[in-house]
Amino acid sequence: MKLKGHLLSAFLVSLISLIGFSFMAVLISGQHIVQFDQSVISFIQGFESSALTSIMKLFTFIGSFTVMLIIFLMSLLVLYKVFKYRTELILFVVVIIGTSVLNQVLKAIFHRARPDFHRLIEVSGYSFPSGHAMNAFAVYGILTFLLWRHLPTRLGRTVLMIISSLFIIMIGTSRIYLGVHYPSDIIGGYFASGFWLAIVIWFFQRYKEKQSKRKHLSEK
Repeated sequence: MKLKGHLLSAFLVSLISLIGFSFMAVLISGQHIVQFDQSVISFIQGFESSALTSIMKLFTFIGSFTVMLIIFLMSLLVLYKVFKYRTELILFVVVIIGTSVLNQVLKAIFHRARPDFHRLIEVSGYSFPSGHAMNAFAVYGILTFLLWRHLPTRLGRTVLMIISSLFIIMIGTSRIYLGVHYPSDIIGGYFASGFWLAIVIWFFQRYKEKQSKRKHLSEK
């Protein structure tokens, strides 16, 4: 019954994320979100200071490919050595690698140029959806999913959620602040990653449900 609930939750999240991403894609393709993007960028960059710029550069570095690769490899080691995960390792790898592939495919489809005003750092490549946003959502999202059951208290789980959410939000916000992404790039990235993460978790939970049924039948 618990697995069925997880399956339903994963399906609903994937559906909502797909609808959200599709909505953002339509708005971007039709140039209907320009005013929203400019307003949010002006608001966030209005807080510009040398100290805040340093903080935002730190978060954007945390969301970079190099750091994400280090987190990925360290997580693989911990999941295998500490938690003795086997099938969960496959889940983790599929989510992370699939997210990167999906991001490159979507960028190639939409060909959206990056913002060209008040950049605090220089980067290349297409803008939509944000790779930093997608990777952050995928990495911290799947780690939260895998570590959740190992935290016995509500406080521990709450802290895990807060920390994961903070990193996801701050990495996305840093890209807007530094002038290399539109807010819609970040939102679209979250939706795209949320869809992929939820779909993979759905298949994983489906596999677990079938595994549980086979085990139950063998014990009869």
